[in-house]
Amino acid sequence: MEFSGAEILFKCLEAEEVEYIFGYPGGAVLHIYDALYQQEAVKHILVRHEQGATHAADGYSRSTGKPGVCLVTSGPGATNAVTGLATAYTDSIPLVVITGQVPQAMIGTDAFQECDIIGISRPCVKHNFLVDSLENLATTIKKAFHIATTGRPGPVVIDIPKNLTDPKVRIPFEYPAEIEMRSYKPATAGISGDIRRAVDLLLSAKKPMIYAGGGVILGESSSQLTALSRELGYPVTNTLMGLGCYPASDDQFIGMLGMHGTYESNMAMHECDVLLAVGARFDDRVTGQIDTFCPYARVIHIDVDPSNIAKNFPVEVPIVGDTGHVLDDMLAVLSETNRRPDPEPLSQWWDQIKSWQAVNSYNYDRNSDLIKPQYVVEKYCELTEGQAFVTSDVGQHQMFAAQFYRFDQPRRWINSGGLGTMGFGLPAAMGVRFAHPDAEIACVTGEGSVQMCIQELSTCKQYGVAFNILNLNNGYLGMVRQWQEFTYESRYSSSYVDALPDFVKLVESYGHVGMVIDKPGDVEGALREAIAQKDRLCFLDFRIDTEENVYPMIEQGKGHHQMRLNPRRSEFS
Repeated sequence: MEFSGAEILFKCLEAEEVEYIFGYPGGAVLHIYDALYQQEAVKHILVRHEQGATHAADGYSRSTGKPGVCLVTSGPGATNAVTGLATAYTDSIPLVVITGQVPQAMIGTDAFQECDIIGISRPCVKHNFLVDSLENLATTIKKAFHIATTGRPGPVVIDIPKNLTDPKVRIPFEYPAEIEMRSYKPATAGISGDIRRAVDLLLSAKKPMIYAGGGVILGESSSQLTALSRELGYPVTNTLMGLGCYPASDDQFIGMLGMHGTYESNMAMHECDVLLAVGARFDDRVTGQIDTFCPYARVIHIDVDPSNIAKNFPVEVPIVGDTGHVLDDMLAVLSETNRRPDPEPLSQWWDQIKSWQAVNSYNYDRNSDLIKPQYVVEKYCELTEGQAFVTSDVGQHQMFAAQFYRFDQPRRWINSGGLGTMGFGLPAAMGVRFAHPDAEIACVTGEGSVQMCIQELSTCKQYGVAFNILNLNNGYLGMVRQWQEFTYESRYSSSYVDALPDFVKLVESYGHVGMVIDKPGDVEGALREAIAQKDRLCFLDFRIDTEENVYPMIEQGKGHHQMRLNPRRSEFS
């Protein structure tokens, strides 16, 4: 049999077991959309903006581990997808984004809706392809999925000229079962000698720390990390992207670290003598002032991407490899030896950590007459028993969600960590819903962020997508306002969000349920009501304390031991 390029595309997607593609049609992809109409294996979700398509595919991917797939047209369709590409690239999320292109004969002529998406996307994708012939289409798609999902994952763009999808041009094809790429061979196993050195160094520690990031989740190695941590009895901290890779309810977990991490995790990082970093990249929001970061630590760094090793911080034992393989090997070495950590200094170290925990750095006023954002998240976590999928946008609400929702499982915390993309949360929650039709899902957002992709409420209506939106509405761009308070002598330049819509009326106009909650006593009841409405999207507009700040905070130029704590925390019961 012979197939057109558009038909080949869907045969390939079916072979890759793609369930959903998120997209928006346009001239350059109309042949593809016609082929879509004539097949049933791959379901298409019509979004309202291409950025929403990429974020929805991203949420689908983060919550499943499978690659998310998008389909957009040429020109503005492709450029609208760039923010989503950059979001996925920064957080190492596997996406395959198919973009339409003008016919090959018109490339370079400034044709209608032509743009060089290969050049535009190059800095923010793992790889991209401009398909050069119909004969190479299937192989290119196979390569794209292979690159996106192996090694350090990331987004891949496939740019397809319109003439290659013409239904009148047909060829026989066979989808490759395997792909061999001579120039792309990511490491999987670490060097055995380095692994033994790492175990020896870990066992010699008097003040150890285990610092785990999003790479543990991407590497599906949470169980190995948990086993190693419990075998050693060492304290564990997570990055923002790593939350859930180690159970938050476990006694060895001492909270998130970094700019808004717990006092105990940051102080322990500052004082530790041996640091095991797994699937983390030592980014600036974790390290604070790099010159004062972990000044006494000898560092073991495990990462699948060799370019991450020692990029930002010197490392004594570098191990390049898949986190699951490396942690398995470390557990095997540990089981072979009779050595175990010295219990006396480890006990003293835990006593020190418990004294830092007594500072209660996340404490807030639970008796306030105003709704505290921390209380909303804390109560939602209690009512859902920590089992929900939680997406977020970016700002204070993101930090409150990270601090007060206790994630015991990986792939439940869905947020834009590296790029910090406002507008991510709502479409990401859509993607999570398509992946997990029966799960409890909430998007924690703010009145600034939610408006950036709010048109996706229309997509939710069309497909009957239901989840809860917890809008922590303080009338400000909250994190901007907080920085302006601390750093710019409370000069609130353009951080007040004036002329906000009536969110209840807006949400109801899309066919969903809206509520305004302005009293602390009404928070629990509103959350219970929203959770109970399994088949309706509920938008809960919480009118929170406008002046509440996120604490602790490591300000620019400060180290982990120089956190700004809530000056009133000891007053709160």
